[in-house]
Amino acid sequence: MEWRPSGYKLSTQDLVHAIFDKNSDAGKMLVKACYGDIELFAANKSWNAILWLITSTLKVDGKPVYTGPELGKLKASLPIVWRQSA
Repeated sequence: MEWRPSGYKLSTQDLVHAIFDKNSDAGKMLVKACYGDIELFAANKSWNAILWLITSTLKVDGKPVYTGPELGKLKASLPIVWRQSA
């Protein structure tokens, strides 16, 4: 049997805290997931909420700071398993 770390499901609210507040409990879990100590799961719809938040609030001269490909790289770099309905 293959060893796997403990897994935790992040809600959309948890995901926002994890990405934008490293001192929150969810932020600390994200760091632990980076080290492979735990496994994190989140719903694809939660990522859509993060996309909306980033593109709506992070703007310079009315234009989003991040491009679509950059946001795709961000998603791929997160130690989160994305599920249809996590």
